[in-house]
Amino acid sequence: MSLETYFRALSYAMIASATLALVLAGGLHIVLAIVFFACMGVAWKLEGTRWQLSERMGLVIVLLSIPLFILDWYYQKSIGEPDGRLGVNALAHLIIFLAAVKLVQVKKNRDWVFLYLISFFSILLAAGLSLSPVFLASLTLYLLFGLSTIIAFEILKSKQSVAPSETRLLVAPDSRIFKNVSRRSKRNAEAGRLPGVAVVLLVLIFVLALPLFLIAPRTGASMLSRSGGGLTNLIGFSETVSLGEIGSLKKDNAVVMHIRLDELRLGQDLRWRGVALDEFNGRSWKKSSIARGATEKKNDKGLIPIGYTEALDRLTSQTVFLEAVETPVIFAASRPVAIRSDFPSLWVDGEDSVQRRRPGLGRVMYKALSDMTRPDVSVLRSDDGRDPASFERYKQLPARLDPRIEARTNAIVVNAQARNRYDIAKAIESQLQLDYGYSLEMKASGPDPLADFLFNIKSGHCEYFSTAMAVMLRTRGIPARVVNGFLPGEYNDAAGAYTVRQSDAHSWVEVYFPENRAWVTFDPTPIAGRIEPVHLGLTAQLGKYAAAFELFWFQYVVGYDQQEQRSLAASLNTQLFSFRHSLTRTISGISNAVVANSQVVILIGAAIVGILILFFVGDRVRRFGWRRGLSIKGAQASDDHSSVVFFEKLMTLLARRGMQRDSHLTPLEFASSLDFHAALTVTRAYNRVRFGGQKLSPAEIREIERTLNELEGATEQ
Repeated sequence: MSLETYFRALSYAMIASATLALVLAGGLHIVLAIVFFACMGVAWKLEGTRWQLSERMGLVIVLLSIPLFILDWYYQKSIGEPDGRLGVNALAHLIIFLAAVKLVQVKKNRDWVFLYLISFFSILLAAGLSLSPVFLASLTLYLLFGLSTIIAFEILKSKQSVAPSETRLLVAPDSRIFKNVSRRSKRNAEAGRLPGVAVVLLVLIFVLALPLFLIAPRTGASMLSRSGGGLTNLIGFSETVSLGEIGSLKKDNAVVMHIRLDELRLGQDLRWRGVALDEFNGRSWKKSSIARGATEKKNDKGLIPIGYTEALDRLTSQTVFLEAVETPVIFAASRPVAIRSDFPSLWVDGEDSVQRRRPGLGRVMYKALSDMTRPDVSVLRSDDGRDPASFERYKQLPARLDPRIEARTNAIVVNAQARNRYDIAKAIESQLQLDYGYSLEMKASGPDPLADFLFNIKSGHCEYFSTAMAVMLRTRGIPARVVNGFLPGEYNDAAGAYTVRQSDAHSWVEVYFPENRAWVTFDPTPIAGRIEPVHLGLTAQLGKYAAAFELFWFQYVVGYDQQEQRSLAASLNTQLFSFRHSLTRTISGISNAVVANSQVVILIGAAIVGILILFFVGDRVRRFGWRRGLSIKGAQASDDHSSVVFFEKLMTLLARRGMQRDSHLTPLEFASSLDFHAALTVTRAYNRVRFGGQKLSPAEIREIERTLNELEGATEQ
């Protein structure tokens, strides 16, 4: 492949990769992309033929594209294009149209530059439309082709600016003076080296850019929106939830969030709390007027205080990567104490649920600090304090409650011989888990779906179990409320994080213990409704790594801010300290071992030095033969230095014979002007090595030495 063909192929590849990035970002329809790629194929076939558009015709078509762009803009507006994307499609269409016109016309250097600018605009547009890690792959591909193209472009421009007559005197057109020199042309050697050079430059760019990226000050990066809409069907996390809505949510497998724990202590009951509801009317749960009252918690230097804890070592830190969801709820492990984020403020309602002021359609990242400690069972069993007067709402029952529910509750308590609040709650929890089945089917119905579930259907999903337990506890005068949130989700060991999906939505019960002033979690749902399915096979493993990379991309690219900078710096500092400590111990151990076994170390060192000397001598003998390889003066290698030495020796010998080179003559012109074949032989070898990038073989070096020796002998005579 010639350099010209190589350059043209790289240019086409650069434009194609930019178009691909635009397609992956959602800025160009796949059908238009296919048409454009077909146009590229036609343009490639037309290169150098008379069927290409002339420059004048191409300019006319480009000017006509301006009113077409305006018409396309108004068309996009007329079909209801969203304000955030108004004109994006029209701009993408204009870019692709201009690129297609330039590809099929006769191209000079300025036309190639115009095409490169168009491809760069395509990449910029794609960057504004997508925050996906897929964009990184397309950008890397574009940079690789772009670097190779620019290098080839500059080489071609340099060749165009140098006349062939100027290069004739630098390198000999043939090398007949040496019999064993290859006659194969080297004129396309640079094309074969360009891909490697481009890869090295690309790696160098990333290496140099990474430190700048990690230290560059950025704010508000953790609240960037992603392309596409949010999870609009995330029901069950509002102020009113009908019985059965959580079951509908569990049928969807869409990802809601990823959560990474800094440390999980043994015995912690892990689940992600969302909203708590305190009022039940027999068919739905809702927040009472008291519960709806919320207190604003303002951001203080990146930290929003939510609650309290008795000791800092009780806190569990979680980093939450929340997808675009249409709910203001902030999810965290039970009893959040503080939130680290860029939110200006958060709101905490009367049920200890944390919310933003309004829902957003952007991905958000925040860190939650939760006190997940739970009082000992013995302490809870001895808790017989009186409930606060304001807690009567947690004992409220529906106006028309089936009397069988209270009778069933009393029977469970009597059979379990439960005499305190904790034992009563555990007895009801265990009975519901054992006597009822788990199902996502909405079978319970009628005017009293709870009674239908308990006495007829006897199967349902988590919402029925939590409602049944809360109502049963209330019939015994025990404060209880229903909480809607999520189970831990599937742990991704590649990402070190939990992947929480809509199918992990869950409902459980919190029971109040007055002396401890604590809401304690109970979960009456059978174990079948709380087991995370196990995904095996190659596809599942690849999915884990893809999710891990996307999580890394979101944390350190999309959501990277000053908080992440401090966290990363602290982590690197800790790892550096550990490495220095380990290195110090290793060096100390080696030093002690050397002192204790000094004689053995000396023998080993001497053996290593001997082996290196033998290897060095053997290599010299292989390259230069026994006589020159073992010479103390050393053998001269076939490199630039040896060729310079040969040429200088030639000039010295010629000067002795009265032949001086004028300053306006090149070495080859001077040698050609002499009727002296030996001078021409050595000068051509000098030019081949110095300017042609070739190497001299040992045989060629010996031939040059023989020629110079003959010339020296003739000069002395």
